Amino acid sequence: MAAEENTVEFLLNGKPVRAPLGSTILQAARTAGVEIPTLCYHEALEPKGACRMCVVELEGSRTLVPGCQRRVEAEMSVRTDTPRVRKSQQMVVELLQTETDTSRAPQITAYADTYGAAPERWRDVQAKSQESGPFDSSERPRLKIDNELYVRDLDRCILCYRCVDACGEQVQNTFAISVAGRGAAARIDPGFDLDLTESACVYCGNCVAVCPTDALIVKGEYEMKERGSWRPDEQQVTQSTCPYCGVGCQVEVHVQDNRIVKVTAPFDDPTTHGFLCVKGRFGWEYVHAGLEES
Repeated sequence: MAAEENTVEFLLNGKPVRAPLGSTILQAARTAGVEIPTLCYHEALEPKGACRMCVVELEGSRTLVPGCQRRVEAEMSVRTDTPRVRKSQQMVVELLQTETDTSRAPQITAYADTYGAAPERWRDVQAKSQESGPFDSSERPRLKIDNELYVRDLDRCILCYRCVDACGEQVQNTFAISVAGRGAAARIDPGFDLDLTESACVYCGNCVAVCPTDALIVKGEYEMKERGSWRPDEQQVTQSTCPYCGVGCQVEVHVQDNRIVKVTAPFDDPTTHGFLCVKGRFGWEYVHAGLEES
């Protein structure tokens, strides 16, 4: 009885589902084995509701609602795969592919195939808008390499806000980046188009860890991808403990061709929740010291 008092029952695609009080539609659906597509949602961050890929049809609601933010209520009726929902998700993917380079965003590519996205039908509209509008997205700065640790490629940014949240009060409390500009000129930036070296950035790389499109990417990984030598299928990933302090952060060491090419952290780790400091994420070059000479 106590367990039932802490749960609510609602209809999900016509079937009764019971979920804990306070659960979002997205959480309840995934627990029930129903997949809802997401882009801006990340398990280690608070739901932002920015991408609108997770929209669902809620009986009685005039508009589609974001599944990542809307809490389940008793007797609500939710449908996740109606023609209206799929059309909305298709348009989200199409507009992202029209505006940004999603070639290194496998999740978006998969959704494009699923929903039959046809971004080319928006490109004439986009061209006319840029000719007449005050904010021309083609004028915003694209590739920025201003430090030795990671690269910013704004042409790949989908404004999911994950990096801003990871840099802000949810994780790092550095507040080095935010959204600058408006409309088509909106971009993630330290402000006034400054280099990261002139900002409050502490180079923890937690923004890189949550980026879904390679808009933020470890510099070494970026260079290897540009050369065509990045081969994740051949990489050996070993879990270890960061040696730099006594916290005991768990890390995943990615090795290719007998070299450490990247270090990440598991997001389900109770200590780090996937986030590291600058040493834990980037301080591994010493391992290879002298190898080139030997």
